[in-house]
Amino acid sequence: MKNIIRMLALLIYLVTVTTPVLAGEVNLSVAASLKEVINELSDSFAKKNPTVKFLKNYGASGQLVKQIENGAPADIFISANLGWMDYLKNKKLADVASIGTFTYNALVFAGTPGKASSMQDLIKLERIAIGSPKSVPAGVYATEAFKKAGIDRQLEKKLVMARDVRECLMYAERGEVDGAFVYRTDALQSKQAKILFTVPQKLYSRVTYPMSLTVAGAKNQDAVAFSAYLHGDDAKAVLAKYGFTAR
Repeated sequence: MKNIIRMLALLIYLVTVTTPVLAGEVNLSVAASLKEVINELSDSFAKKNPTVKFLKNYGASGQLVKQIENGAPADIFISANLGWMDYLKNKKLADVASIGTFTYNALVFAGTPGKASSMQDLIKLERIAIGSPKSVPAGVYATEAFKKAGIDRQLEKKLVMARDVRECLMYAERGEVDGAFVYRTDALQSKQAKILFTVPQKLYSRVTYPMSLTVAGAKNQDAVAFSAYLHGDDAKAVLAKYGFTAR
């Protein structure tokens, strides 16, 4: 019996000293419009911190929140509007002390040149893509602008719903719609669709990207470190590079 115990002890020791330390994992749940920004910043951070591994989940803010609520792993959440961050906070899933503004954006209408040059021109179009307001903040901003411009009823039957802002832009790039309401940063990256006009800021709430650690993320040292990095000068430079407005 003693020999068996000694052998087990030896085996445990050997496993302990020979097993490499696992890389720290940081789960990111981020609004789709920030994909290029976060990819670049996470790569930059990983080069300086090679033991850190990022698991990235991009999509509509509402969909991401529902996933987190249903138990999906997430250490950092960045929304494309304040509403979904408030939802996460009210569900007691966000680390309240870490909530802050990451950046800002603007809403534009993009598509084939000549289709429209103002909100009122939308009435004469046949198909207009927006993100589904149920889960896509860009769609919420767009419908808010329709109502304030007094054209919401005229556009009801013209709207084509997309799962997120990137899919919305794709419809415009393929010519499947006359144009799409997307963020300025997305439209700037498109080779096919062009910005036809910028939606007047007076028609909708400012596009704000709040960021926070989740309750679980606040206990992850690597997530805390990356969150701090996202508030630093490197992040500001990358955000400016992709056309986002500084905090």
